[in-house]
Amino acid sequence: MKILPKENSHRRLPIHLITGFLGSGKTTLLNQLVRQPGMQKTVVIINEFGEISVDHLLVKATTEDMMILEGGCVCCSVRLDLLNTLEDLFHKQARQEMNAFEQILIETTGLADPAPILRTLINDPFIVAHYRLEAVITTVDVLNCLQQLDEFDESVKQVALANHLILTKVDLIDEEKLENLKERLRRINPTALIHQVNLNQQSIDAAILFNTAHYNLQTQQIDVEQWLKADIYHKNKEDTERVTTSHQHAAYIKTFCIEHREPLHWLTLERWIQQLTRLRGNDLLRVKGIAYTYETDLPVVIQGVQHIFQPPSTLDAWPTDERRSQIVFITRNIEKKVVEEVLYALIESKTPADVCQAALILLGQTTAL
Repeated sequence: MKILPKENSHRRLPIHLITGFLGSGKTTLLNQLVRQPGMQKTVVIINEFGEISVDHLLVKATTEDMMILEGGCVCCSVRLDLLNTLEDLFHKQARQEMNAFEQILIETTGLADPAPILRTLINDPFIVAHYRLEAVITTVDVLNCLQQLDEFDESVKQVALANHLILTKVDLIDEEKLENLKERLRRINPTALIHQVNLNQQSIDAAILFNTAHYNLQTQQIDVEQWLKADIYHKNKEDTERVTTSHQHAAYIKTFCIEHREPLHWLTLERWIQQLTRLRGNDLLRVKGIAYTYETDLPVVIQGVQHIFQPPSTLDAWPTDERRSQIVFITRNIEKKVVEEVLYALIESKTPADVCQAALILLGQTTAL
């Protein structure tokens, strides 16, 4: 295995994604955020659906650095426009043709599936070299959320991939219903921070949303504990196992952390990721973690969305004295047991036929070769 580059995302410009279903308060939230003192050096990119921009007229821009992408959903027809805009922004700042900026906010349409957006941001070489995906912020309309979760796959993914869930219109729902909703949200995404707010009367501090504590200022590398939150997945295990199929979203969104305390051969790890992405890539909503391998004494950072994975990199040191692989998965219709069985089968594999047998496990087949 070649020498891997050091993880250096703390040197790149952060991108924050604001998503949420139709009418959930994204524009109101954005309106509040851009007015706050710490937001002056922020570029806002607003995605529109349709031929004519409308939503940006509702945003009171306190900065001239606001971009409007028109003509479709950012996750599909205007993805190239988004990449071109981000590249153009970087070059304009380098040439001092615009005010210097420190971060970017992207607001999606209410119908946007965030997974392809995240995949785009981690796949383009120029974007990966100069930007980092920092936080996904999802607004949740507590009055209509339950119906949306059951009827719209996009709504479920918006919740599942969030670092922050902003519960809006909380003054219009009673406490018992609100607690039941929060419980359902935690089953989909046990690590997201939940904020309750009436956006018409209250505001939320931008520093709370954008200070994700993923980076240790002293070591200048990822704070693995805050980034993975692996312990929360273990604590959430019993609750997850009690979830029945009475709710559609509970039947297919799976969140879990796989740990392996022995070092892995890089070839095994590579085969594992290849089988997952090639056979079930659309169902890998998010994968992130650190791997313990024979080939390097340093922890290897693993990050992927669906069938796209960033090139691996290493941290400067292990976060604790204990070395182990910890990889967090957010999947659709892929059980933790299956992912683990594939890994163990590949660890024991000695022939090409053994590798193929591992793939059959992932496909849910039991027929021997």
